[in-house]
Amino acid sequence: MRIGVAACDSERILAYPVDTVAAGDNEILALKSLVSQYGPSAVIVGLPLNLDGEEALAAQKVRERAQGLTLAIDVPVWLVDERLTTAQAAKKLREAGRNTKRARRVIDASAAVGILESVMRAQEQGQAIGSKA
Repeated sequence: MRIGVAACDSERILAYPVDTVAAGDNEILALKSLVSQYGPSAVIVGLPLNLDGEEALAAQKVRERAQGLTLAIDVPVWLVDERLTTAQAAKKLREAGRNTKRARRVIDASAAVGILESVMRAQEQGQAIGSKA
């Protein structure tokens, strides 16, 4: 499993893919390093929800990982609905002629961009962005 990472410019106009981090024992250290490098004002973590809005089975593990990240960094960590972001990212890559089976890392980073863009739109419209981890 991989964790897609995205960032945006300081004016919150453009979101872009940064990297993917292998999920596992070293994920917190890798994410902490990226946070140190990019200096975000907050970290957004995608929360897996079912289409009906209920939390998917993986949601509890994501909550635990987000809590671990919260303890490791000095910026707020937010949990945000990630429904359909991976499917949308894969669709965009297929439309661009990319083989999605070979582009899993790109899909994960692209999905992270989609999540960040949804947060940026919500903030621009004065809407809530999720919940603190």
